[in-house]
Amino acid sequence: MPRKQGEASFFFYDAHFKNAAVKILPGEYFVDNEDILIMTTLGSCIAACLWDRHAQIGGMNHFMLPEGSGDSGRYGSFAMEMLINELMKRGAHKSRMEAKIFGGGAVIAGMNTINVGERNTNFVIDYLKVERIPIVSKDVMDVYPRKVCFLPHSGKAMVKRLAPTNTDALVQQDRAAAQKAQPVASTGGSIDLF
Repeated sequence: MPRKQGEASFFFYDAHFKNAAVKILPGEYFVDNEDILIMTTLGSCIAACLWDRHAQIGGMNHFMLPEGSGDSGRYGSFAMEMLINELMKRGAHKSRMEAKIFGGGAVIAGMNTINVGERNTNFVIDYLKVERIPIVSKDVMDVYPRKVCFLPHSGKAMVKRLAPTNTDALVQQDRAAAQKAQPVASTGGSIDLF
């Protein structure tokens, strides 16, 4: 079956959970009505898990920045729209959706001035409030990177806080997001990232 724009495609078998799984990369989402394990790893990024208890269908996205130009799942509003629309196409109703949100950690020391994680967290909380989708659980902010697993049929979400060490890949991911988030300084570069 052809992939939709932004749909995750990295499928594997998870030996720990003894279950089929799909990994979501930044800018991607995945929706299903069977308990395939949807997994992602987050630094300052956010993963929103939406679930319709009645239809027993759910999905998860992974976005890097609250706002940006262009149709990209890396940006919060587009990522949330893609996820909600796909759930509705597959029989979910927005009025019955509930959310679990994860991520938004300040995993890079000294990057708190930019507050990408906090901005992402505030964005998703505000977005869900406007859409009238209740947040039933969350594990956001703080300094931890997180591994998140979601079962879209049962709506069960699991989060594991990772040690702040050995997060090189996440640090790279967050640095890339932060550089994209940089306001262009007209005063000759008030913030240096390296």
